[in-house]
Amino acid sequence: MALTFDDGPHPDGTPAVLEALGDATATFFMVGEQVDRNPSLAAEVAAAGHSIASHGYLHQNQLRRTRRELEHDLSRADAAIAEATGRRPLLYRPPYGIFSWYGIELAWRGWTPLLWSRWGRDWARSATPESIAAKVTDGLRGGDVLLLHDADTYSAPGSHRRTAAALPRVLEEIERLGLETAVV
Repeated sequence: MALTFDDGPHPDGTPAVLEALGDATATFFMVGEQVDRNPSLAAEVAAAGHSIASHGYLHQNQLRRTRRELEHDLSRADAAIAEATGRRPLLYRPPYGIFSWYGIELAWRGWTPLLWSRWGRDWARSATPESIAAKVTDGLRGGDVLLLHDADTYSAPGSHRRTAAALPRVLEEIERLGLETAVV
């Protein structure tokens, strides 16, 4: 199964998530503007052996963007991520998991679109480490794609702390079920 993180890199959240992951591998869907703010952190994620993916340059809903704006956003994200990590992202997940008609068409031209099958709703103000772990692992099985966040830039303040605190429970459940994390 794949453990994925959106919205980073974040100066506090990403290091906390990396530490909590230990030897587990994950896929980080990075936001280009955050990569430009934290290029060495993006490079650290890549150097640690995690998969690097695109979450666009600006964290904006595709339904509110023109085709031209979205084309520019995707190419700008690619450039920022590749420059910081040395890798061109091959996967793409749109902000909020929402594709426009032209957004899905553009994504298929340069990336493999990937959404998720389980999420911890860790971005919510009411989330706790316990609720995050319970939501993301409820009914967990091989092939699932888990969505969490390593940043709180676009969500409730401090949410990355609750995500990092939930990770040991999530990883324990993955191990208990005999599953392994794999980069996508």
